[in-house]
Amino acid sequence: MNKGMNKMLLEFYNLEKRYNAQILFTGLNLTLEKQEIIGVLGPSGKGKSTLLKIAAGLVRPTKGKIRVNAGCIGYVFQEPRLLPWYSALDNVALALLPTGYTIALARQRAKLFLDQMGLSGFENHYPGALSGGMNQRVSIARALAVSPKLLLLDEPFTGLDPDLRASVRARMEAVLVRTRAGVIHVTHAKEELMTSTNRIFTLTAQGLIPGE
Repeated sequence: MNKGMNKMLLEFYNLEKRYNAQILFTGLNLTLEKQEIIGVLGPSGKGKSTLLKIAAGLVRPTKGKIRVNAGCIGYVFQEPRLLPWYSALDNVALALLPTGYTIALARQRAKLFLDQMGLSGFENHYPGALSGGMNQRVSIARALAVSPKLLLLDEPFTGLDPDLRASVRARMEAVLVRTRAGVIHVTHAKEELMTSTNRIFTLTAQGLIPGE
């Protein structure tokens, strides 16, 4: 087996995505290696979220080829997407059950990751009793707890005030050092990117343009 290919978590070849007559992007190529963090910038409505959904298998491209060799994928959406009838603890624990965890062990691990997101003491609160920023941190804990090989971040720090945003970003980066996940992080603002970002692109209708 080619060792270089074995390092690749994700490869996009000449992707195009259109909705009716609207072309979001065309000629898009991208490779992501293990432990690599890629930032994708661009204004709202230009296809950043769609790009992540294609990577996750939730949306099919109009043209092009995709290769994903990641196994477990973690996904942080712009909105927390928590189940309102479950506590913060059980929202995270539920994501672990399909991976073979018992309920007891899933709750132990969920508590650990909620603690890492600064939510110690709020494990038994329901989403309706938490602030928007706290719910977003629950969703980040949920994505990290499954030990993803590929982590997809869609504006993950939305709703967090600047000081908390920096703290959560640092906590997330510390977890990523341990999990060795590859990351695609899309955002409209460069200052939102993690300090350990390896490559930065801007998404345009003509594909990804390398940045700083």
